[in-house]
Amino acid sequence: MQHSLEELCEHRLEQARNALAASKHNFDFDLKTSLNRSYYSILYSTRALLAADNLDAHSHRGLFVVFNKEYIKTGIFDKVFSSILKEASMIRDKSDYMDFYIISRDEAQQQIDNAEKYLTEITSYLEKKLAIKKTTE
Repeated sequence: MQHSLEELCEHRLEQARNALAASKHNFDFDLKTSLNRSYYSILYSTRALLAADNLDAHSHRGLFVVFNKEYIKTGIFDKVFSSILKEASMIRDKSDYMDFYIISRDEAQQQIDNAEKYLTEITSYLEKKLAIKKTTE
């Protein structure tokens, strides 16, 4: 079954919303999982954005490269969103791969806040882009 780009974008945004909800849910009892879910909310948001332009990447690093090339360097999104993506990745890597890394509540809350900001910005952009695309087809 073939899906439209709009359906793919919405599916990936739903994944991002679900990951963010899971991050918030886990905040009070499992900061590592909360952090992980915040990161994936940002990742799924980015994949939704790329899908709107028929772009994708086969790795997390590849996704960062495409996002920066297509949306940051061109000025479509402010550099702060590149920083949010980079920071979320670095903290998630530390949490997952450094044996004695302990995430603080403040760090976990900051990642939730960043994921929410990121998802809101991407969703707003996609709503405008896809609405314009539909009216020009």
